[in-house]
Amino acid sequence: MAKKSRKNRDVAPPAEGEVGPRQPCPCGSGKRYKACHGAAGGATSPFVARPFEGLAGECDLIALRELVPAATAPLTLADGVTGAGTRVVKLCTLLPAAAPAMVRDSGEVWLGLQVQHHYGDPSRDLAAVLLTALEQAERGESGIVGLTSDPGAGPRLQDVLATPELDVTVHDGFEYWVADVDQAGDDFTAALQQANETIHPTERLTGVEAAYWTNVGTKEHLRWVMPHDEDALLTALARLHAAGKDVLVEDSRFVGMFRAHGLLAPVWDLPVGTGAAALEEPASRFAAELETALAQSADLTPEERSARAGLANRQVTIR
Repeated sequence: MAKKSRKNRDVAPPAEGEVGPRQPCPCGSGKRYKACHGAAGGATSPFVARPFEGLAGECDLIALRELVPAATAPLTLADGVTGAGTRVVKLCTLLPAAAPAMVRDSGEVWLGLQVQHHYGDPSRDLAAVLLTALEQAERGESGIVGLTSDPGAGPRLQDVLATPELDVTVHDGFEYWVADVDQAGDDFTAALQQANETIHPTERLTGVEAAYWTNVGTKEHLRWVMPHDEDALLTALARLHAAGKDVLVEDSRFVGMFRAHGLLAPVWDLPVGTGAAALEEPASRFAAELETALAQSADLTPEERSARAGLANRQVTIR
């Protein structure tokens, strides 16, 4: 009797939200899940699907980590943390040489978000780097602070930061790298210029949370990280889509969503020339309509069910 092909064996598909064994590991290591956080002993720390949950600025934190090129925000340390109340701490999308953290000559501590540590819990990893940098600053030592091994169990950002919303400043370039120095060397100036050439113009909308307009040259986008439960958000978006209420401005198009750190971020394509200012009123109106749709409990109509099925399959890339 011929052996059954492995390809023909019935394999139960992963449940919604679950990672399949042959899919890329969500930690970003580049390995398959079964060889990383899905393997016994494959990763020393458990993978945390929504690492920034509970932080007041969760949505903006995800946006700054995943899609905003150059931005900063001051951080407030929780009582009892080294330097609380005295040390200036700044959150940055990206630091020179993609450093995890830096202690500046001024004594300020800068924490970089766009760093991939691959240890399962970005919140714990970022907290470990921040605490190390704060201790280094207390010793009067400046320089880069890194994380070269799994820090193991320990405080997370939720433990070391106070809870105010992030006061985000989006920058046109990385000049904030040298804002606190009198003169940068030629090599650093060249690196700064090269980094600035990679930036697409980006602005944060002021009327809603964690919505960012960007111009990539051939088109413009609005990318909006939302805090809602994924299932409830999909249902609400389906109601609005079926009603034709997800068009922000003329000729704009809701193209799909991406997932990042446990939350969904809807994405719109916009006509070139739209700009961020033109989105303020439509985005605020959409946010109000979305809250109304989230509160509805009636069964979906056939049109809404069809819209939901289509939306669930509209996965887009972050960049």
